[in-house]
Amino acid sequence: MALGGGTFTAYNKTLPGAYINSISAKRAAAGASTRGIAAMPLLLDWGPSGEVFEVIQEQFLSVTECAEIFGYANTHVNMKNLRELFANAIKVYCYRLNGGGVKAENTFATAKYAGTRGNDFKIAIAVNVDDETKFDVKTLIDDAVYETQTVAAATALVSNEFVDFKTGATLAVNAGLALTGGTNVTTITGEIFSTFLSKLEQYSFNALGCPSADTAIHALFDNYTKRLRDDMGVKFQTIRPKSATAIDYEGVIQIANTVTDAGATGYELVFYTTGAQAACAITDSLLNSTYTGEYTINTDYTQAELAAFITGGVYAYHRNGAVISVLDDINSFISFTEAKGKSFSENQVIRVLDQVAIEVGSLIFNAKYLGKIDGDEDGRVSLWNDIVKQHESMGKAIKNFDPADIVVTGNDDGDQVYVSDAITPNKAMRQLYMTVVVN
Repeated sequence: MALGGGTFTAYNKTLPGAYINSISAKRAAAGASTRGIAAMPLLLDWGPSGEVFEVIQEQFLSVTECAEIFGYANTHVNMKNLRELFANAIKVYCYRLNGGGVKAENTFATAKYAGTRGNDFKIAIAVNVDDETKFDVKTLIDDAVYETQTVAAATALVSNEFVDFKTGATLAVNAGLALTGGTNVTTITGEIFSTFLSKLEQYSFNALGCPSADTAIHALFDNYTKRLRDDMGVKFQTIRPKSATAIDYEGVIQIANTVTDAGATGYELVFYTTGAQAACAITDSLLNSTYTGEYTINTDYTQAELAAFITGGVYAYHRNGAVISVLDDINSFISFTEAKGKSFSENQVIRVLDQVAIEVGSLIFNAKYLGKIDGDEDGRVSLWNDIVKQHESMGKAIKNFDPADIVVTGNDDGDQVYVSDAITPNKAMRQLYMTVVVN
């Protein structure tokens, strides 16, 4: 993150790095790095506080690992939003918004993490049936035995994934002594969200979820997204609910729908949409993709309202018979110009452009050329070859690619290279116009 990056208006940057503009080609009238990575702050009853932690899909799908990471099995009602997120995301950078509370404890152990989940733990101690000089010390979660250790004294106890034992305690037989006093932070401030976003800057991801109905938090995420995309060259899209906070930007996707489930907060669909956007391949579109989550989505919209969502840059789910699907895979950008046309409102196009920026900027230039290869003719030819190979590796994501469209030049000193590039992203079919002639 210390390298320069983002867009440019003149060849006058101070930091070394890759600066890449994406614009629409002027008209007469008008490889691949991994996807599937999401980032999201979460309300959790268990887990580390004050740090971003990585969870891969396989860990979440494991009942045991999910319980150790989040405190609950993946089938638990409290994991519903995470099931929505991991339905598509292959990796998520998580952060506890309500971390930093108090750890539950009793005479024999302290919960590994702060949070209310620790109050559901017990330590049960019984005399071992085979050796009366020893004790069976059981850790219970929701009254089910998680682990048993047989020891002569507390000094021999080893911490497990849920509790740290108090090795100075005197073991005494009991039927199950509950840990108590565990708490979550209850007031989630803008500062907590800001801390998360600050810590997130060192990570790379495809989609960022904003789980809040607060317009001030929406503005915070919007500004963060613009700063990282435009000033630092970090390419991702943010997903949040539609709100009164105005946004007109290709890096932000605003969701129209809410859900009708009891206790709804207004941002439930951010979880599923964030995972789906993160995992969508650069060759694909989510247009007309089916919602496979667990919520009951409010789709009570007229055709006119659906059309207004599209022209207004709002991502919406709609009902077609018994199926709920994505109306159009668009972002919030609507102020089209000759330099940035309507294609920039299509997420499939943004995924392609972001992939080019990530791979050419970070994986090619910053990793191979920056400070390592001279900017003479040989160096420029090498860079040209690598960019051509990158474009060719994108397969059907772009069409009609001609290596001659890439031109690499440089200044006399050799410390600057200028790349002119032209690509045409492929797009999924979205409209059919057919005329049937009756003979």
